[in-house]
Amino acid sequence: MSVSIVIPTYNEAGGIREQVGRCLALEPRPEVIVVDGSSEDGTLPRAQSAGATGLAAPVRGRAHQMNAGAAVARGDTLVFLHADVTLPQAAYTGMRQALSDSRVIGGAFRRCFDHPSLLLRIDCRLADLRGRALGIFLGDQTMFIRREVFRDLGGFPEMRLFEDLALSRRMGARGATRLVRSPVIASGRRFRREGNLRRLCRDLHLILLYFAGVDPELLARRYYPGYFDGPEKLPGRPAGVGGSLGRKP
Repeated sequence: MSVSIVIPTYNEAGGIREQVGRCLALEPRPEVIVVDGSSEDGTLPRAQSAGATGLAAPVRGRAHQMNAGAAVARGDTLVFLHADVTLPQAAYTGMRQALSDSRVIGGAFRRCFDHPSLLLRIDCRLADLRGRALGIFLGDQTMFIRREVFRDLGGFPEMRLFEDLALSRRMGARGATRLVRSPVIASGRRFRREGNLRRLCRDLHLILLYFAGVDPELLARRYYPGYFDGPEKLPGRPAGVGGSLGRKP
């Protein structure tokens, strides 16, 4: 089984070399693809100098970017890893073991934060329960999927927000998914910046609105206030590229 890790970036120069290096140190060694959304800090050349395949994205938007990375990936399995989430060897091995069952088409990982907050630990346990019971995963849980299934499903819906939830629901309807017990380690930088309770309440509120049927475009404007200056402007935090694999949300 060959693996391609796709990493979306925007202004991640401070840590992208280390992230690429950690990924390339995994055994068996994966292909690492970094797709950058017009960073202003030299993220892409730093990723390439660390050994990643680099793609420059003309448009920002994480779903677009991950689809573009998947389109050039050579691995049998696609792993979508955020630039500030660490994928340890134990988790990587656990994923490969889960996919040794031909019935499993993909899944995600348990998640923990590099932050001592009890509130964030509770949030991670709730995410674990949601993943095991409903097969619904968030992007910072590092989703993985067999490449051919990903293409059959049309890739990530090119939405400005909640493309991860939308794809995980499609995966659950298509076949068996797994939540890998060994966790990935997510950065708590957003929570340190905004406050744990405030950030969690906002995220939960938006998720509930999404499942209630509210337009993801409207929710994205709440999630990324001030990032939109026109109908084609995408938010600056996740980077992306144009070019759809097909299906609409």
